Amino acid sequence: MKRIRATLVLIFCLASIPLAAQNSTQVVFGESFRQGPTRVTEQTLEIKLDPHNASYRERIKDLRGNDRYEFMIVPQGPEGDTKITSWQLRLRDLHHAIYDNILRATQETSSEPGNNLGWLNPDGFSPVRIRAQRIIKVDSFYVLVQVKGYHFTPVDSPYLDSMTVEVKFSNSDPRQQK
Repeated sequence: MKRIRATLVLIFCLASIPLAAQNSTQVVFGESFRQGPTRVTEQTLEIKLDPHNASYRERIKDLRGNDRYEFMIVPQGPEGDTKITSWQLRLRDLHHAIYDNILRATQETSSEPGNNLGWLNPDGFSPVRIRAQRIIKVDSFYVLVQVKGYHFTPVDSPYLDSMTVEVKFSNSDPRQQK
C-alpha cells in the first residue's frame, strides 16, 4: 500500500511539473502572398500600446533609404465601442497601395494561422497564441513579431489597457540563426 501511495505521489508530482517544451516560445512562420526582390533597412521597434496611444504608424525604408512600406498597428474591438480587445498589424507597400495588408498569406479572410499572424489577440481563441513568435516573410525580408506583455482592465475582462510589442525587420531568415 505504501508503495502504491508513493508511486501515485511521484506521478502527481511529475505531472504538475511543466515540461520545457510547454514553456518554450512557440514559433509560427508564414509567407506573404507578396514575393519580390525588395529588401529593407533592418530595424527593431518596441511599441507600447494603450487606449491613449492605441495606433502606431512607421515608414519602413528600402535598402536605398527610400520610404517603401507603411507599418501600422490598429486597435480592434466591438463595433461602435472604444474598448480594445486586440490589435491588428498591417504592412502596406507604398508603391502598390491596392493591397491594404501584405502581411497576410492571402487577401481572403481565413482562420488559418498563417493568415492571422498579424492579429494580436490574447483571448485564447485566436489561431495564433498571443505569446508565439511570429515570423512573416514578405518580398525578400522578414518581419518578426513578439508580444512582450499585455494587461486587461479589469483583470477578468476582455478589454486590454496595454500591450507591448517588439517588431523586427530583417533581411535574413531568423530560423537559420538558431
